[in-house]
Amino acid sequence: MFGNYYGGGYYSSWIIFVLPAMLFASYAQLKISSAFNKYSRVSSGTGYTGAQIARMILDRNGLYDVRIEQVGGKLTDHYDPRTKVVRLSNSIYGGSSIASMSVAAHEVGHAIQHAEGYFPLILRNNIAPIASIGSRLVWIFIFIGFAISPFFIELGIALFLSVVLFQVVTLPVEFNASRRALVQLENGIMTRDNIKPAKEVLKAAALTYVAATLVAIGELLRLLAITNRRRD
Repeated sequence: MFGNYYGGGYYSSWIIFVLPAMLFASYAQLKISSAFNKYSRVSSGTGYTGAQIARMILDRNGLYDVRIEQVGGKLTDHYDPRTKVVRLSNSIYGGSSIASMSVAAHEVGHAIQHAEGYFPLILRNNIAPIASIGSRLVWIFIFIGFAISPFFIELGIALFLSVVLFQVVTLPVEFNASRRALVQLENGIMTRDNIKPAKEVLKAAALTYVAATLVAIGELLRLLAITNRRRD
């Protein structure tokens, strides 16, 4: 019975709820890769690197205590609110392309959010530790629940709700950071002709966050479907 249950319910629920979101996630990844690769080869025309642009925007907003560091990897750029550090990947840190400027400005947008006490960012930071635990342990609790007690199933689903909430809250955080980035770039840094390509890069990046949210929601619906089927 256990094997038949997983042979049918597990895979059918994955196809219904998760596969469409995974396909959209693949599309989003292609869009960001295409936009980033395209505009990584187009000069911003300013002569400034991503790191210099980031420093310029930070100082303009009075964030002199926020540091900028270089990190390895591709598109590993992020802002760390715990240490007040904007971390830029190699190509963004030293690059002077439209893509470099756009990504650097976006990460600084998060630093500005932090300085202003932007509520969705604070909420996301508070949810993050629970969501991290939930994403790692959810299936362990589900399997224990099937074997021992439904209580663990409910606990697993409750933990995964934090993952979904984290992804949902991430959307306004990222969209807002991109809007802030464009405002800064339009304010005497980037020419009008280059603002449109910058928007294209940031919109493509936003798709990846939408995709991550849809995947999380799909996983939650799958969990609910297979656990309800188990109860039946």
